[in-house]
Amino acid sequence: MKQRTRVKICGITRAEDALAAAAMGVDAIGLVFYDNSPRNVEIEQAAAICRQLPAFVTTVALFLDAEQSLVNEVLTHVPIEVLQFHGAEDPAYCERFARPYIKALGMRSLNQEGLISLSKSYKNARGLLLDSHEPGAAGGTGETFDWNNIPVLNKPVILAGGLTVSNVAEAISRVRPWAIDVSSGVEANKGIKSVDLMSAFMQEVENADR
Repeated sequence: MKQRTRVKICGITRAEDALAAAAMGVDAIGLVFYDNSPRNVEIEQAAAICRQLPAFVTTVALFLDAEQSLVNEVLTHVPIEVLQFHGAEDPAYCERFARPYIKALGMRSLNQEGLISLSKSYKNARGLLLDSHEPGAAGGTGETFDWNNIPVLNKPVILAGGLTVSNVAEAISRVRPWAIDVSSGVEANKGIKSVDLMSAFMQEVENADR
């Protein structure tokens, strides 16, 4: 059976955007808990978004080198199903919250050998999110990276970094990732998603899978 590429739309800040994404068949939404991000959400804001989501849309919380207390507070008040760590968090940190987790890895100065080594270190990660930023830095740059630099890995690959309506089909065709992660590529403004862009993006994913 041919694989269907999963889709996560990250940087959701409004319930209406989350509901529109869900109606289009998005598999997951990402909520950013990082003060320096223009897509940062407060705990109450995130909880309100999640309360309105229909069943079978996975909620993902993104952190970057956060204090453990913040992650615990979010998990106490927001129904988060998967954690996504974007910083220099080691495997022991990622595993201490009793939630499935994704580890994001910045590809800008990471070679294939380094990526393979890291994939083995994060052996309990449910997937590796490959983004275009420097290792340990924040994502959301809107830039792509050299997809030829992705080796065969022992984990599901979640492709991120500069994905848009114009390049996502090519990305899927070349990389064949388990999932793709998009944020700025479907935005009208930072943190505000465009219904038209989300719809066109999902159509391109469907076309690529077909």
